[in-house]
Amino acid sequence: MKIGICGTGRMGSAIAQRLIAEDHDVAVWNRDAAKTQALVDAGASCAASPAALVNACDTTIVMLLNDAALQAVYGGNNGLLMSSLSGKLIIDMSTVLPETMISIGTAVIEAGGQFVECPVSGTVGPAQDGKLFGLVGGDAEAVARAHPLLEQLCRRIEHVGDLGAGATVKLAVNLPLLVYLQALGESLALCQSLKLPADRVIDILSDTPGTPPVLKMRAPDILRLLTSGQAAAAQFSVAGAKKDLVTAVGYAATLGVELPVAAGAAAMFADVEAAGFGESDAISTIPVHWALRKSKLSARS
Repeated sequence: MKIGICGTGRMGSAIAQRLIAEDHDVAVWNRDAAKTQALVDAGASCAASPAALVNACDTTIVMLLNDAALQAVYGGNNGLLMSSLSGKLIIDMSTVLPETMISIGTAVIEAGGQFVECPVSGTVGPAQDGKLFGLVGGDAEAVARAHPLLEQLCRRIEHVGDLGAGATVKLAVNLPLLVYLQALGESLALCQSLKLPADRVIDILSDTPGTPPVLKMRAPDILRLLTSGQAAAAQFSVAGAKKDLVTAVGYAATLGVELPVAAGAAAMFADVEAAGFGESDAISTIPVHWALRKSKLSARS
């Protein structure tokens, strides 16, 4: 089976690396062709367009940044919907609005293809190790076809409903973690006046019931940035995290649901992005930026 990867950013590249390591025949496409070179060097072939990618592959995995990117790549000249979709399987792993998944999925199905949404929880490391958490939406037949491939990429797969359901649950999954990053920054700011060593503060915070596993996993990166300004390689960018929060808040509004805490966190993430850290690692940058920002403000007062 030949597998296409449409979108070779951080996550798309990590998924492609995983599939190459599993001895699959992999083809790739990206709007910036330079981002495919490392994968080509590793054994992948490079398609000239999204349509050419689908035509050359049995299954195509799509991993793009946002709703606008999906609309452009599916509907543009030589886009995915311009390919011969009959008998093809599209698995879309992007984190976007549920209605976007429904719209593009319906278009694929009407063109004779099968479509599964599977936004994933996890960053670059889990993607390379095949330990993502897949949140699947789609009809049972298409999901059954996708399942053997998803098992090579995911430690857990949950079929949560029809198209749009996976996107909804993915927004819900991301929300507590992203809100926590802002809360962690506020906790660090609160402790600044005590002059305790940063590693001791992080150790205390990490051994409490309200702390998710991410703090223990990423504590070294947070500490390095906090104490020496040395930034970790981005696994999940500030811009991408902000996009997910803004998407969740906007979608909730269409349901008549308010997300005031998420909206507040989204505003803080936007401040960090505006300060020039949009492509920085969100998990370390968000809490450290807030802690240092508040301590600097205090020093000036």
